[in-house]
Amino acid sequence: MKVVLFLLGALGYGAAFMTSPATSRSERTKIFGGSSGYATTLEGKKERVEQIQNLLETSQMVFTVPSGSITVSQTETLRRSLPEGTTAAVVKNTLMQRAISGTDFESASEMLKGPNMWFFIEDDIGASIKAYNGFIKDNGLEESHSIIGGVMDSAVYDAKGVIQIGKLPSKLELYAQIAGSIKAVPTTLARVIKAPNAKLARAIKLATMPEE
Repeated sequence: MKVVLFLLGALGYGAAFMTSPATSRSERTKIFGGSSGYATTLEGKKERVEQIQNLLETSQMVFTVPSGSITVSQTETLRRSLPEGTTAAVVKNTLMQRAISGTDFESASEMLKGPNMWFFIEDDIGASIKAYNGFIKDNGLEESHSIIGGVMDSAVYDAKGVIQIGKLPSKLELYAQIAGSIKAVPTTLARVIKAPNAKLARAIKLATMPEE
C-alpha cells in the first residue's frame, strides 16, 4: 500500500509543476524595455500597469535587480537563460507602485529605488534565481548588479533570503528526483514477489520501509 501511495504522490507532485505546452518558451520569457511614444502617454502608462498586474496575478515570487548599464546583447543573453514562465521587465517605479497596490506584492514598495529590473516568476523559482546569478557571474556584474530583494507570499526577503530560496531544487531537478524514485519502485516490488512464502510478510515490511 505504501508503494502505491508513493507512486500516486509522486505523479501528483510532478503534475503540480507541469506547464501548458501550448505557449512557447520565447513567448513566455520576455524582456520589456524602455518607454517612448505611446508608452509615455496616459493610456500607454495605464496599459503598462495592466500588463504588470497580469504578471503579478500569475507570479509566485518577484525579485528585483539594478537595471542600469546592462547592454542589449547582455539582455538577450539573460532572456535566453531564464526558464519558461519567468518574465524580466524594466518598470518605472511609479508604474510598479500602482501595479502592486492592493496585491500580495505591495510590500515590494520599499525596493522601488533607482532603475530596476523585475523578475516575475510563475513557477520555477529556483531555476530563475540560479539563472540570474549565473548571468551576473558570467558577465562580471556580481558587484554592481546583485539581487536587491524579493517578495513571496507577502513576505519581503533581502538579497541573502532570495539567494537561499534560489538554492531550492529547480523544476527539472524535481522531475529527475521523481523519475529516480519511480524507477526504483519496480525493483522494490520485485523484492517482494521473489521472496519465499514463509518470508513474504517480512519482505513486504522491508520493501515499504524507506531506504537509509
